[in-house]
Amino acid sequence: MSYKVMMVFGTRPEAIKMAPLARVLRHWPGVELFICSTGQHREMLKQVLDSFELKVDEELQVMTQGQTLNGLSEQLLIHLDKTYEREHPDIVLVHGDTTTSFIAALAAFNRQLPIGHVEAGLRTGNLRAPWPEEANRRLTGVIADLHFTPTTKGEANLLREGVPPSNIEVTGNTVIDALLWMRTHQEDVQWHPAADSPLAVLDDNRRMVLITGHRRENFGGGFRNICLALAELALRYTDVQFVYPVHLNPQVQKAVYGLLSDKPNIYLVAPQDYQHFVWLMGRAHFILTDSGGIQEEAPAIGKPLLVLRDVTERPSVLEGGTVLLVGTNTDRIVKESSQLLDDEAHYKHMSRVHSPYGDGHASERIAARLCTWLSERSAAGTAT
Repeated sequence: MSYKVMMVFGTRPEAIKMAPLARVLRHWPGVELFICSTGQHREMLKQVLDSFELKVDEELQVMTQGQTLNGLSEQLLIHLDKTYEREHPDIVLVHGDTTTSFIAALAAFNRQLPIGHVEAGLRTGNLRAPWPEEANRRLTGVIADLHFTPTTKGEANLLREGVPPSNIEVTGNTVIDALLWMRTHQEDVQWHPAADSPLAVLDDNRRMVLITGHRRENFGGGFRNICLALAELALRYTDVQFVYPVHLNPQVQKAVYGLLSDKPNIYLVAPQDYQHFVWLMGRAHFILTDSGGIQEEAPAIGKPLLVLRDVTERPSVLEGGTVLLVGTNTDRIVKESSQLLDDEAHYKHMSRVHSPYGDGHASERIAARLCTWLSERSAAGTAT
């Protein structure tokens, strides 16, 4: 029997983490995969899909200039409802904590379609941090039928919230699948950025610090503090290259370019496709980020990580001693970054590989459990 599995995502991080699962499901016996993109990060999304040799089956036209989260949610509900009505999927797969994830799950729930939640169970316990992601993930968890959680900590969170054990599968995180696949590919072909890439100007003989930032809770004062810290570090460490792929959100662009564009050793570049970004992570001396996914990726390849947030829904990364929460305090960012640049013993201590999020086979585990569940559900329906 064949099952139609619809995968819905819209942001670059979702696409990176769903791509290895999509590659597995494309060739899984008895599965017809339908990929729907909501296009929250349209330009960056295409980069990811090209890197993983994937194409979407439907791209929704839901984004407008200056759109609010409520405006986006309204458009997602309208368009996804039509897609579900037309395609009749046997299950809808969503990922993580985005607006796309929650609204896609809600639209499926309203049509009584089963929902599978990939990267389920992560919690900070604070609805304001990360905002609105913590709420999106929790709300999706309330209505999901299958919960694919990366770790036993996520499983424990779900059990405390009353999710039946039979509906939970501990799988590892698919981002490790994506990361290891891409690094193996790059090593096989000895891949480097092309001569016309903005990354080609980087000096292999100088240390490089990689920076990313895009969280809504950091808009305003938080981003200003981060940029002031980077400016001070660039002035203090003129021999260090600071590379910042700048998110396309206008608020991020305004803050970053307004405060950092005149610093000669800070390289502000466009968002990089996953192939280039994995190369940057491997090349980096250490990484500064407010991203969720990079908290999982950097420790897996032994890169010290300073997280520009006050709390994390990924507490497992803190246990290895390779990740520190530094928030958006300018002095704290400068202090911890300087120690990584000046103290060799401290740097070596934070450079150990620590991978609590799996072995690169999460996608296979998800596919196997998904198909077993669909088969059992179908058999139960036939019996009744």
